[in-house]
Parts: sequence; C-alpha cells; structure tokens
Amino acid sequence: MAKPLAQEFFKGLWDEVPPFRLVLGLCPVLAVTKSVENGIGMGIATTFVLVCSNVLVSLLRKAIPSKVRIACFIVIIATFVTVVELVMQAFAYPLFLKLGIFIPLIVVNCIVLGRSEAFASRNGVFRSFLDGLGIGIGFTLSLAVLAAVRELFGTGALTFWEKPIPIFGPSFQPFSFMIEAPGAFVCLGLLLCIMNLVGKK
Repeated sequence: MAKPLAQEFFKGLWDEVPPFRLVLGLCPVLAVTKSVENGIGMGIATTFVLVCSNVLVSLLRKAIPSKVRIACFIVIIATFVTVVELVMQAFAYPLFLKLGIFIPLIVVNCIVLGRSEAFASRNGVFRSFLDGLGIGIGFTLSLAVLAAVRELFGTGALTFWEKPIPIFGPSFQPFSFMIEAPGAFVCLGLLLCIMNLVGKK
C-alpha cells in the first residue's frame, strides 16, 4: 500500500532525518558545521542535488539497465553536483571556498545515492520529488541545528552572510572545544541521544 504523498515529504523531517535517524552523511555533518552559514549552505547544495537527481532517476528508471544502474546514478548525481559547484563559484564564492572539497564529495554522499537506489528508482516522479525535498530539508535543518550548537558555545556568536552576530555578552568565555573536530563528535552524540529520547516518548 502506497504511503500518502504528504508522508513522503514529512518523513524526512523526523522519521527518516538523515544524520539523526538514518545516521547517514556524517562526514559533511561533522566537517562543515563550524558555523551556521556553512551548515545551511551545505544543506541547500545537497537538497538541490537530491531533488534533481531523484526526479531524473525516476524519469529514467525504466530505461536504465539494472546491471549499470549504480554507475548511471553516479553520473546523474555528478552532473547536478557540477551545476552546484559552478553556481556557487559564480554567486557565493566565499562560501564555496569554506565548504571546499565537501561540495564535490556530494557525488558519493550515501544519502543522495541511497535515495536514488532505494526510492527514486522504484517510484514515480512526484513521489521522488517529495522524498528528495523532505530528506534534503531534514538534512539542512540537522546541519543548521548542529552548527548552531557548536558555534554558539564555541564562539558565543552565530554567523550569517559572513557576519558573526554575538549572542552572549562580553563576559562569556567561549568553549572552543565545540568548534574543534572532537567537539563535533561530542555534539553529534548528544543530539543523537536527545533525538532517541524524544522518539521513545
């Protein structure tokens, strides 16, 4: 029995939110969340690739031979990643420099390839569109929340459009551990714990 269309979208916001429920795509989650700006930028880029690749894979699902489907999916994903790279270089070059190698690595992001293989290759275009959009927004929100926690306690500010906005007063002592690599693991673990506790209730 097919799920309602709305459920295909909303599942990505809670039931199947990638980093916290599916525990996928953790490499960019840990690496780019030093600032909210970076997290949102990476999330939007991934969402674009997710939506476009899901739609195209769904359109071509009957024409792609099963023996070469993974290779075809990667070519499709790489095409949209190239589009994202070029657009970011043209219109958001400072952000592109900050995200660095993690933009081209979207090609092998298990979230994007996983949705193409597990969902888009087996469902219609509109369902695949909703699936990609929901998972992408959920991924973006996850990055933004993790980045906000790390940056807030690590620097006492939140960065938007390259401008740090102080949140705490001048007497605040930043907990710099939070913006280092080990802090990313600790913060992710705490958020996973919170998600599991809320999910059980």
